[in-house]
Amino acid sequence: MKPIGQARPGFPCWVSLAAPSLQAAQEFYTAVLGWTWRPTGLGEEFRTALFGGAPVAGVGALADSLRGAAAWTPFFAVADADATAAHIRERGGTVGVGPLPFGTGRRAALAADPDGAVFGFWTGETLPGRPSGPAEGAPAWLELRTRDAFAAALFYGEVFGWAAPEGSCTVEYENDEVIVREEGHKLAVVHGGAVEQAPHPRVRPRWYVHFRVPDVTAAVAAARAAGGTVALPPDASSTGRQAILCDPDGGLFTVTAA
Repeated sequence: MKPIGQARPGFPCWVSLAAPSLQAAQEFYTAVLGWTWRPTGLGEEFRTALFGGAPVAGVGALADSLRGAAAWTPFFAVADADATAAHIRERGGTVGVGPLPFGTGRRAALAADPDGAVFGFWTGETLPGRPSGPAEGAPAWLELRTRDAFAAALFYGEVFGWAAPEGSCTVEYENDEVIVREEGHKLAVVHGGAVEQAPHPRVRPRWYVHFRVPDVTAAVAAARAAGGTVALPPDASSTGRQAILCDPDGGLFTVTAA
């Protein structure tokens, strides 16, 4: 995922974790993904995760009034936050928070697609130094697990202009998945299928962030040792080269060697 100065509008630009305990989140993700940390300028309850000195993710503590399970949220770059919010509502989604100002020339918002999968969008500059391609410890790509891949792809494609004539990405259907690529690099995968109706956090439609690791088995072991759990072990995936992990506060994410 590229910084917004390089990425075109509609492309992934950032991922953020909302966690009940900032300290616990820092300790867990340091152990599993090897991250280091620095302040953000947004206050003591926010930190930027670094890998190899480059910013890869944001982590913030949930307000006391919003205490609950941790959750990873992907953000997409947009040129006009207000127009994007209107497009989301027109197409059956909801905008829950924002767009809100974040410093000079930056605005962000949280939204949900028609099936309830939460995502964010951002306009303005993001942090410099973001990895320009998939790198160890950084987000490799995003995956949406939902009920109807085609309906979801239409929603996001229309909101973010994925298939616009002036766009530089390709949208393809492969192996029952919709795959979005930029210059051959996979940005997002939309996977449909049997998602249960009950609003359980592990089965409802949601975006997953895939983090690249050199050894999936070692990452699984590190997660367990740090108090996390394994929602989908490597041998249960189609290739054995990825696993879905859950941090001690309930935040789901994927580690992948692919």
